[in-house]
Amino acid sequence: MSVSGSESEASRRSSQKPKYSKFTQQELPACKPLLTPGIVIGAFSLIGIVFVPIGLASLSASQEIVELVDRYDEECVTASDKIGFIQDSKVNKACTRKITVPKPMKGPIHVYYQLENYYQNHRRYVKSRSDQQLRSKDYKDPVAVIKSCDPEATSVDGALIVPCGLIAWSLFNDTYAFSVNKKEVPINKKNIAWASDKNSKFGSDVFPRNFQKGGLIGGANLNEKLPLSEQEDLIVWMRTAALPTFRKLYGRIESDIMASDEITVVIQNNYNTYSFGGTKALVLSTASWIGGKNNFIGIAYVAVGGICLFLAMGFVVLYVIKPRTLGDPSYLSWNKEDSGYSH
Repeated sequence: MSVSGSESEASRRSSQKPKYSKFTQQELPACKPLLTPGIVIGAFSLIGIVFVPIGLASLSASQEIVELVDRYDEECVTASDKIGFIQDSKVNKACTRKITVPKPMKGPIHVYYQLENYYQNHRRYVKSRSDQQLRSKDYKDPVAVIKSCDPEATSVDGALIVPCGLIAWSLFNDTYAFSVNKKEVPINKKNIAWASDKNSKFGSDVFPRNFQKGGLIGGANLNEKLPLSEQEDLIVWMRTAALPTFRKLYGRIESDIMASDEITVVIQNNYNTYSFGGTKALVLSTASWIGGKNNFIGIAYVAVGGICLFLAMGFVVLYVIKPRTLGDPSYLSWNKEDSGYSH
């Protein structure tokens, strides 16, 4: 008796069977909604009633936004050899563009530059940076910096570049000067970058050093007297885009611009997009509670809401024409008459 008891105790210890609980045996209370026609019709109707007004409001807000897009990369080159023109530092690259405002634009008016066919999401491009170097001046690991920022890690004389890497090296360097009806309009370039980027990713004690002093000059230069946390053009640029067509904030015009006003823009066309077939455009846009101009959100909400309302109406018609008693056992397969079998 004692032997069999010890054997059963040993078998219980060696068993892989889990200890009994309602959780392991899936006996916990569970919500099992019964999808009656009323619940299904009500759910679809509720989604439609909520989504359609949201979509219409989003479309209305998007339509109120005034957006002006002016592509200038083709018109601002006066030579047949575009690459030679843009790479020649001795050529005057100033270009004047005139834009007539079709509708009143209420400030602040956001100024963007738009690039197309520019793959900031390329793996080698995205990895060519050192976040530790950007954050702290105390980070001085030349081996790690060179590995992270290759091929733009050191200057011609071998000194470390701050900030290093291809992203910083290719900083956008076209500039824009605006006047409205021949009156100069200032551009506010403060707070164009995310506060989290300025406070967490770029150090207030890190200053540019040996920047654009490598074997090949890339884009814009940086002010060596300002810390990286205050160089917002760089911060905006280094938040890389996911798609080959993207916009980045250049600044804001704080004043209103009336309809039929003429905006004159003097562009310094410095940035080379001609080597890879890219394009450049200047974008002026107002904003609303949904942000910039975007019809997709409104169309998506209206489409989903409309489909749900259509399905609700379809279920109502089906329920009226061909009602079915809830829980009717005659619809069970073994209760249906089958002419192919005898009972």
